[in-house]
Amino acid sequence: MSDISPKAEIDPRAKIGQNCKIFPFVYIEGDVEIGDNCIIFPFVSILNGTRMGKGNKVHQGSVIGALPQDFEFKGEKSELIIGDNNIIRENVVINRATHTGGKTVIGDDNFLMEGAHISHDTVVGNSCVFGYGTKIAGDCVIGDGVIFSSSVIENAGTRVGEGSMVMAGTAFSKDVPPYIIAGGNPTTYHGINSTMLTYHGVSDKVQKHIANAYRLVFLGLTSVFDATKQIEEQVPDSPEIQNIIAFLQETDSNKGIIGKI
Repeated sequence: MSDISPKAEIDPRAKIGQNCKIFPFVYIEGDVEIGDNCIIFPFVSILNGTRMGKGNKVHQGSVIGALPQDFEFKGEKSELIIGDNNIIRENVVINRATHTGGKTVIGDDNFLMEGAHISHDTVVGNSCVFGYGTKIAGDCVIGDGVIFSSSVIENAGTRVGEGSMVMAGTAFSKDVPPYIIAGGNPTTYHGINSTMLTYHGVSDKVQKHIANAYRLVFLGLTSVFDATKQIEEQVPDSPEIQNIIAFLQETDSNKGIIGKI
């Protein structure tokens, strides 16, 4: 049995799981599913198309499943999929997708700090942190374990690879490869994210290989395509190196990666 305040406004068609706590002045529309053991604090709005997993905490003033802020949106039915054990702090906005059948996706164990905004059709992995006031535009892809410091702006259609960190106040319009620290204006490479790599058990030897791979990418005079070939030929193989190669191979040549023309 869930503990639902009589002062919450919940459409009877909404599906609420077991052992949830829903505070007064929460607004939940009909086409909503909320899993077990969720806590929804006062003045939260959870709108049509939201599918939320278990163990999530949504704090005051957040809007979940908001209509996409996209001129192409014509009122289509779309979804926002949220996984398990996410912490969504005050005044966070997450938009559902723009078109019929589309999905905005938030994985598991993410921490969205106050004022963060995740826009339409963006896909977020697991165990990410979004700092105060961070804004993620539409159609972005963010890998597992990514950290955004405060007031980061990620522009539309860009990707951030697994285990990277973006420094406070950074605005970027190109892809950020895996396992690096990125920041500045213009946004550039600031070394590998050794703290997180060590935390996840990546050996010093492999970390040196990762650093060598990125020397070829960022310090060489070759294109990303040629640097990727050099990594394949010169850097000892590992799952992390394979991840870097795959990311670089999938980079849109028109958009490119940070720090490269």
